[in-house]
Amino acid sequence: MFDNILTPKRTDDGSYTFFSEEFNELFHSHSGAKQEAQYKFSEPCQLKEKASSKNTLKILDICYGLGYNSAAALETIWSVNPHCQIELIALEKDQTVPLQAISHQLLNSWSSPVVEFLKILAQTQEINNNILNAKLLLGDARQTLRTESAINAIDAIFLDPFSPPKCPQLWTVEFMELIAQCLDKDGYLATYSCAASVRNALQLAGLKIGATRSVGRRSPGTVANWTGENLPPLSPQEIEHLNTRAAIAYRDPNLEDSAAIIHQRRQTEQENSNLEPSSHWKKRWINQT
Repeated sequence: MFDNILTPKRTDDGSYTFFSEEFNELFHSHSGAKQEAQYKFSEPCQLKEKASSKNTLKILDICYGLGYNSAAALETIWSVNPHCQIELIALEKDQTVPLQAISHQLLNSWSSPVVEFLKILAQTQEINNNILNAKLLLGDARQTLRTESAINAIDAIFLDPFSPPKCPQLWTVEFMELIAQCLDKDGYLATYSCAASVRNALQLAGLKIGATRSVGRRSPGTVANWTGENLPPLSPQEIEHLNTRAAIAYRDPNLEDSAAIIHQRRQTEQENSNLEPSSHWKKRWINQT
């Protein structure tokens, strides 16, 4: 049935994720796949607050994967406003991932309407009813965002690729600029990553950034918007990290380079930089604790 069979892995909150052989990473944190969807994506984007004051919401889920972030978002919104009309645009490279999540019944801890809707979405790439208008767009997210002009005025963007060292293509300044163009003036972008390179790329794209809460043993994530309002502040340690070589952002000028080329470009820039090495920053903060 599937060319690439994925095996469910249990995480600490009892929910399951998959392991990617291609990227040599889990799709979610060991500390809890379901928790991560709620605490790193739905909560930072203030979906409960938005649902209480709006009857229509637009969500962009970049790297849809198993569908957990979208599932958490739908359930969060409808728990506050059952009649809220949601437009969901989900970007995914590999359709077998959401299909296998459905096959293994990994979404079944969410409510039945959410599970049924996302099952249809995984199978047909589109669903339309009185409360959900959703599309699953398959392919390279860089090209999808360049060609889909209708992706705009988004209330909540979930940025959930594999880690920057594994998938730098989706963490570059140029990709962040594409994403920022989709974000509504009052919208939020959330990601699990707190990498200085990611945070710097978001800032270079014109967004203001804040830190989200940690999940389990994991580091805090990042939330961004246009105004800087209602963003949890970065710590002094995090602010200093943005002034080290670790904050040099990935670049992909034509939005088509391979991971190897993107890594090499950044490495060259780091080698020629006068910024403080991140090892010095780390040592300084270890000595302060």
